[in-house]
This record gives sequence, structure tokens and C-alpha cells, in this order.
Amino acid sequence: MKPSHSHLPAVPAAPHPDHADCRDVASILARVGDKWSVFVIMMLSDGPKRFNELKRLINGISQRMLTLTLRGLERDGLVTRTIFPTIPPRVDYELTDLGRGLQQPVKALGQWAIDHQQQIASARSRFDKRKET
Repeated sequence: MKPSHSHLPAVPAAPHPDHADCRDVASILARVGDKWSVFVIMMLSDGPKRFNELKRLINGISQRMLTLTLRGLERDGLVTRTIFPTIPPRVDYELTDLGRGLQQPVKALGQWAIDHQQQIASARSRFDKRKET
């Protein structure tokens, strides 16, 4: 018995009423779920910080990436940027009420990652060994 191909006409997808909402949610999740945003939110959870302080606290982030991340979080209403009229000007970043609402989920996600580092490393190693053979 040989497999045969059957020609079946494609059924057009029914329009989903929440299709636009899915795209909107995806863009929000992309912002709050990227690693640098998670780190920034975690670092700002205990109060306002200056740019260089954040850069020191977040190991491995470049100045450009921190700038882009803060700008995106500010655009989404999660972080405020306050400029103090000193010489040189002082700029503080702080979570908004909306951003503070993300603290618990982000902390939980970060803690989960910390708690499961070894299990994930082991799973990756097993997977990579299977792929090699």
C-alpha cells in the first residue's frame, strides 16, 4: 500500500473577532517579557535609580540597550523619567503605578529562572548530546 495525496480544498479561516487584540497583547508581552526589561523592572522595584546605577546593577547590558529599554518602558507607561535641574542634570528612572503592578509577576518569573537553572542546564545538555549522535 502506497501513500497517496488527496487534493482537499483549503477552508478559508473564519475571521477572529479578537485578532487585533492578539497582536496588541503580543506587542505588550514582547516588551515586558524581554530579558532587559525584566532586569530593569526588577532593579527599579525598590525605588528610583539613575542611569549609571542601573547600568552597574544589570550585568552585561550595553549603554545603548539600556537607553532603548528605558525608552520603550517609558513609552509603554511602565517607567517615568524625571530630570532634576542640577549641573550636571540628574535623571532618575522610576516605575509608574502600572510598572509596579508588574513587580510581582516579574519577580516570580526571575525567581523561577533562578530556582530552575540547574534543571534547565541539564535538559539542554541532554538535548545537545542527543543531537550530536
